Amino acid sequence: MEKLLITPIYAAIFALIMVGLSFYVIKMRYKHRVSLGDGGNQEMLKAIRAHGNFTEYVPIALILLVLLELNGESAVVLHGFGSAMLVGRLCHAPGLNSRGTTIFRQLGMVLTFGVLLGLAGLTLVRML
Repeated sequence: MEKLLITPIYAAIFALIMVGLSFYVIKMRYKHRVSLGDGGNQEMLKAIRAHGNFTEYVPIALILLVLLELNGESAVVLHGFGSAMLVGRLCHAPGLNSRGTTIFRQLGMVLTFGVLLGLAGLTLVRML
């Protein structure tokens, strides 16, 4: 079986970000004395959603990256999608924790959806 060289880099980086988002939720729980849920606190809710949103979108992107890498997709394409997803996720979380909808939050979601659509489309094209 072919050795994966690119996707593990992004998986590791995303894992570190996930841990950071988890620690932020823990910090907010301690600050607001909320052990479960958001306790009706807006700051707590934003921290939970930043973490939740990350865990909702990143796994499918990594799965599609692995599938493409295992099927011989070029390193340039894989890094393009991986780095775009990384930028999207790095823009989104701080944007979500700001007041209102920020340009960073919007850019984060545009990049995230663009990457997912691109990966899904490319996977379908390559596999058909």
